Amino acid sequence: MLREMKTFNLGWLLFAAVLLISALPFSQASRSKQHKVKTGVFRSPQFVLGPGSVANKLFSNIDFPRGHIALKSFDAAVVDESGNPIPLYDTYLHHWLVLKFYVRKGLENQDISKLNNSDYISGRNSGICQDGALDQFFGLGSETRRTKTRIPDPYGIEIGNPTKIPSGFVETWGLNVHAIDTRGVEDRTGCTECRCNLYNVTKEEDGTPLSPNYDGGLSCCYDGTKCRLKDGFIGIERNLYLQYTVKWIDMNSLIVPVNIYIFDVSDTWKKSRNSTGINSEHNCQVEYQVESCRATGSANDKCIDAKSVSLEMPFGGYLVYGVAHQHAGGTGSALYGKDGRSLCSSIPIYGTGEEAGNENGYIVGMSTCYPKPGTKKISKGETLILESNYSSIKQHTGVMGLFYILVAETLA
Repeated sequence: MLREMKTFNLGWLLFAAVLLISALPFSQASRSKQHKVKTGVFRSPQFVLGPGSVANKLFSNIDFPRGHIALKSFDAAVVDESGNPIPLYDTYLHHWLVLKFYVRKGLENQDISKLNNSDYISGRNSGICQDGALDQFFGLGSETRRTKTRIPDPYGIEIGNPTKIPSGFVETWGLNVHAIDTRGVEDRTGCTECRCNLYNVTKEEDGTPLSPNYDGGLSCCYDGTKCRLKDGFIGIERNLYLQYTVKWIDMNSLIVPVNIYIFDVSDTWKKSRNSTGINSEHNCQVEYQVESCRATGSANDKCIDAKSVSLEMPFGGYLVYGVAHQHAGGTGSALYGKDGRSLCSSIPIYGTGEEAGNENGYIVGMSTCYPKPGTKKISKGETLILESNYSSIKQHTGVMGLFYILVAETLA
């Protein structure tokens, strides 16, 4: 009798569970089936670095997931031929950028930099910088190993939509990798900050003379330059790669697409009566220089260089994800909405050891924001305030104050 009662009760429990599942809304019951995450691990073409040398490469038509899909994350790290991670104090990863291009059919395997302008179209993000500046879909620097790039469900970055690919073109992906080999250099910090005197550079890559006030930055550590080594140092060249892990799901009606916006604290945009906030009105400088508080006579207890800019959001939506990008010396960045409400704060994580991902003194991660859905709404035309803070105890050259956000036009 007791066994029969147990069987009877178990049967009712199973029946009730089936009823409960069948009563769930379709979107909840089917979401787990629809959202099967796929993972791919890829490597860039090799780049060769010797002590003090610089590689700033744009690789065309890289290995990348294809089809109409939604990207969920993109993580990367510099490795050697055996897949061993390379620490920042040996090879400093200044930045990597993932870029989308539409290339004329039949030319997709060609070097994008050698194509005629009529043979490719930039498939840039949603803004807000001018075309050709900060166009990437993903991008980080030294902080790459410990910065979360996961896009929460049910959101994703939609790519490969055949209705959005121009006729006669195919969607391809490019990868820009900028790395500096600091083995045996005279001044590691100076090399990673691209100080012009250490690179013996007085002209930009195209031959344009540098401004006398330009002490360091991207214009002094372009591809093929070399930072000053200690006397007598000899080291071998190494074949390196950017190894990247991409996660994605097949696009379906349950996924809510997000738009990518990147803000730059050095943007010189100014609101005018006829402003629309569109890309063409902006002039993102990408980098700037932090002067020593002692040199400027503004020394105080904290010696913090606080830079800010007001920017108008051309489109509205709900904040899904946010993260800042800063260089060594950075103390944090924040994005504020109308009336000063906080949208996202992102703080650097500094390493304390020797292993890759925890290199002492380097920014090895940035904190990220994952707001509760619907709690951070940005209105079309709203004026946002971006702040970027750096220690100004000493001068820093070529620093950046970028903020990357994902915005969904509608809620899930």
